[in-house]
Amino acid sequence: MVQLLQTTPLSTAYLESLGFVWHTDSDETPYVSDKLVVLSEAEAEAYYEAGNTLYDMYVEAGQYVIDNNLFHEIGIPFNLVEVIKESWENDVHWHLYGRFDLAGGIDGKPIKLLEFNADTPTALFETAIVQWAILKQNNMEESAQFNGLYEALLDNFKRLVTLEEDVSSFEERYEGWKFLFTSIRGNSEEENTVRLLQHIASEAGYETEFAYIDEVEFSAEEGIFYNDEQYELWFKLIPWEDIALEESDLAMLLTHIIKNQKAIIFNPAYTLMFQSKGMLKILWDLYPNHPLLLETSFEPLQGKKQVEKPVFGREGESVRIIDADNQLLEGGEGHYDNYKMVYQAYTELPTDNEGSCYQAGVFYAYEACGVGFRKGGKILNNMSKFVGHVVR
Repeated sequence: MVQLLQTTPLSTAYLESLGFVWHTDSDETPYVSDKLVVLSEAEAEAYYEAGNTLYDMYVEAGQYVIDNNLFHEIGIPFNLVEVIKESWENDVHWHLYGRFDLAGGIDGKPIKLLEFNADTPTALFETAIVQWAILKQNNMEESAQFNGLYEALLDNFKRLVTLEEDVSSFEERYEGWKFLFTSIRGNSEEENTVRLLQHIASEAGYETEFAYIDEVEFSAEEGIFYNDEQYELWFKLIPWEDIALEESDLAMLLTHIIKNQKAIIFNPAYTLMFQSKGMLKILWDLYPNHPLLLETSFEPLQGKKQVEKPVFGREGESVRIIDADNQLLEGGEGHYDNYKMVYQAYTELPTDNEGSCYQAGVFYAYEACGVGFRKGGKILNNMSKFVGHVVR
């Protein structure tokens, strides 16, 4: 059973003062739980080690995909293959941050990788800011958590220039690069997440600007522009697969911009390989029976309870739990049914005394740097709750 600690919830006014405006779900219930998951030091350390180990495995798997031209197998759109290779081969295309979704790690259950949100991970604001606020407002020791996400991002922004672990030389190497941060219009969660990243980049020392995607201009020969200003660095909270499938002209422009070294884009195009759940099959091939992995195949697993999920998808859409006799137990049709599917061995999520399931989200920014939890049903969807934690 998941050990929980009751807290006094943060008021909506206080959350909004932080810039956290998506605090209430569509059914009028609070999105942020008023309880905290209680972790031991050993459990927190295990999440840290798991994140670091898994990232190294993904890097090996990414090289394997490139060396063996397995882009089609993992569902990568053909019009991004060139830019993925280009970004992979040059160190300046730095992976800013991602989030591993993990089962287990609490209640004595082993940690198992479910997927890696490597390109456009959500829950950044909740993990980096809201968790600290819960502890502070409840007069608890703020540092009693596995959560250095804000500081890790601050350092990682500097590494875009230093390209090394030590960031002390950032100021002498920094050449006044301009950094543009972009989101789509009309999504307050995405916009404020991007603005948080912009704030951290400004704190790191960059000259930054925010724009909506429809305000940005792209030139294959000249680069990326907003209000006639050129930007060498561009962050977009827009999934690469959406660009490939819905904005093919933009995908071509970005390929040329990167090849012509007119801009560096974050997260890099190669993170789409990591984002693909097809990589779960590649990882199983490379590391069979690894303790952090679940058996995964492009074909249904024979005689095993399993989860069918699309190589790209969000919020539990098109995810289905199937029993050993291939009968549907949970889930249904969704927006991502047309994508290639993978089949991953089922593993139980830790639960509380009300039967709610808990999934850990471990952020990675140069190293594993923070954890937060989502609570919901066996398939976590857009009505799942964010749950903070405390280490005791």
